[in-house]
Parts: sequence; structure tokens; C-alpha cells
Amino acid sequence: MQMTPEQLVEEYRDTVLELHLIRRHVAALEAENAALRAQLAPEPTEPASSPEG
Repeated sequence: MQMTPEQLVEEYRDTVLELHLIRRHVAALEAENAALRAQLAPEPTEPASSPEG
């Protein structure tokens, strides 16, 4: 089945919109992931001093 030029343009627009929405969703998931990693990160501790000499 061949698509008309109008159908191709509509399919292209739908694909571009879907890609845009997916990118927004990925960005939101990355932000959520970063927040969760920050919550799970261990508390920073004082560095142990090494004996000199």
C-alpha cells in the first residue's frame, strides 16, 4: 500500500510529536532517577587522616 503525500506528512508529524513527548518523559525520568540516587547516596564522611612520617 502506498501512502499519499498528505498521509506521509501526517505520519511524519505524528512521529515528531511522539518523539517530543518521549524525550520529555525521558527527561522527567532522568530527573527522578537523579533525585532517588541523591536520597540513596551515603552521607559524606570526614576523610581519614593518614599518619605522616
